[in-house]
Amino acid sequence: MISWLTTTYIGKILCTFFISMVPVIELRGALPIGVGMGLSPVTALIVSLIGNMVPVPFVLLLIRKILQWMHRFEKFDRFANFLEAKADKAGDKLAKYEMTGLFLLVAIPLPGTGAYTGSLVAALFDLRFKNALPVIFAGVVAAGLIVFFITYGVVLVV
Repeated sequence: MISWLTTTYIGKILCTFFISMVPVIELRGALPIGVGMGLSPVTALIVSLIGNMVPVPFVLLLIRKILQWMHRFEKFDRFANFLEAKADKAGDKLAKYEMTGLFLLVAIPLPGTGAYTGSLVAALFDLRFKNALPVIFAGVVAAGLIVFFITYGVVLVV
């Protein structure tokens, strides 16, 4: 199974797609991995963008209920508090700049930023789904293009 994921074209696409859905790694890690496995940079970018956006609507719609559930259990309460603290920290910037802040939070390809953090912050700060989703998508596209040009530049040099 592992060799199929790394040797076939469809396997490489699926591997890149699923890696882009992993929190923290997201598109920033999936795109270079996809290119490293032999996908064209454009294909890896498109697959990473789609994969990175798949969890966003679910996070926007369900994270409050999930956090409420987590607070009921001692083992999960600490992690829920961590997520809320992370959202509060990122939310300070969001409160000042609103949608521009959300865009920048998602677009800057650094650890602790990205679609998951942006979705978490948007949900916990009660931003409307119809307003937050396109801004998060635009941020994911911007982050994807930044990583694309870095990755493509490395591929051209090598």
